[in-house]
Amino acid sequence: MKPAVFDYVRAESVAHAAEVLAGAGGDGKVIAGGQSLMPMMNFRLVKPSVLVDINAIAGLDRVELVGSRIRVGALVRHFMTARDPLIAQRAPVVTAAMKHVAHLTVRNRGTFCGSVCHADPAAEMPMMTVMLDGEIHAVSTRGKRMIPINEFFAGSLVTSLEPDEVVTAIDLATMPPNMGFGFHEFARRHGDYALAAVAVLMRRENGRPRDVRIAVMGLGEMPSRIPTAETVIEGNELSDLTIARAVESLRAAVSPNTDLHASADYRRHLAGALAKRAIGDAWLRAREAEPA
Repeated sequence: MKPAVFDYVRAESVAHAAEVLAGAGGDGKVIAGGQSLMPMMNFRLVKPSVLVDINAIAGLDRVELVGSRIRVGALVRHFMTARDPLIAQRAPVVTAAMKHVAHLTVRNRGTFCGSVCHADPAAEMPMMTVMLDGEIHAVSTRGKRMIPINEFFAGSLVTSLEPDEVVTAIDLATMPPNMGFGFHEFARRHGDYALAAVAVLMRRENGRPRDVRIAVMGLGEMPSRIPTAETVIEGNELSDLTIARAVESLRAAVSPNTDLHASADYRRHLAGALAKRAIGDAWLRAREAEPA
């Protein structure tokens, strides 16, 4: 299919993009990579009256350290995220997750921020933004605002972003150098959307796990952390029994869907298996990184 008729504006600045969106009366869309938006337009699932292209706006293609947080600009592509040395050093769990993202064409055009704004619950970037306490920077003709990630996702493909807002960057927390991580994902084919994925962060203190974080994707309407499983591990001896209890808690907390790719029961089973591997990897890396 072909998209419905629309106008196209190549924005010269963030302010220009915001002005065009405001003039569209809530019926405009921002395009950067277009890897999620264009298929939806071709199937006429969305029919914006105007596309606002932000690719010519200078300064949005940077990854930089701002204070203690990593700022990922709105034009940072997937392949840039995967290869960026700052992300690899300060947030290596993101680099690990990026190895599973899509295929060559999508990786060359798609953007980190665009994926987060698309809010697919089975995509890696939204999950990483949840895991690392992301903050979304949005601009409109009404001004700027920062949206904490826990206020951003409202459901599958739904966010709290207003129709006249342009996302300019996303900030991510950096990981301490002694923080171990694990990331495991299962997809029918490498690069496809995951049936399930689990990411784990933890550091080691006096032989016990601290600052434990566990996040999942593909197991509900939104990517999410699993506090009940984190609590099982936090500060306790990481025995096989502790891991088994954390896995059981995680399986009880997720609400996967049944679709043509997998049943809810199968996804829940996958979640447990992936969590066990991710916890093991995170603990091993935390032990290797523990100060002498």
